Amino acid sequence: MPALLIPIIAAAAAVASPQAAIEQALTDSANGWNSGDLDRFMALYADDAVYVSGATVARGRAEIAQRYAKSFAAGANTRGTLRLQPVAWRPLSAVHVILVARWTLAGSAAPQTGLTTLIFERRKTGWQIIADHSS
Repeated sequence: MPALLIPIIAAAAAVASPQAAIEQALTDSANGWNSGDLDRFMALYADDAVYVSGATVARGRAEIAQRYAKSFAAGANTRGTLRLQPVAWRPLSAVHVILVARWTLAGSAAPQTGLTTLIFERRKTGWQIIADHSS
């Protein structure tokens, strides 16, 4: 009987603690940005994600990718090295998490920094961004 409980306990721990999986996915996405791979950077976004920045609203992964495409010229990122640092973290439900992070772009003429609020949803393919508000 105890052997039967191990998978249940492991599954419960995985459900209760998505932070490591999301932080790894953020690192993978930033590595995509830093290597000039737009598809890898965008892989974290759900097909139906919404992106808000300033007066811009982009709906869907394809439209969000179009917004970023100009930064990916000739297989390289032209805006600098991206770093994401989690600032605040809050599970909203078993399948939704909100994460506030500081983004920094370094290595360009004028380093930039700002905040992003990301809402993640756990889907069949893993945790994905369904809403991104960046400033």
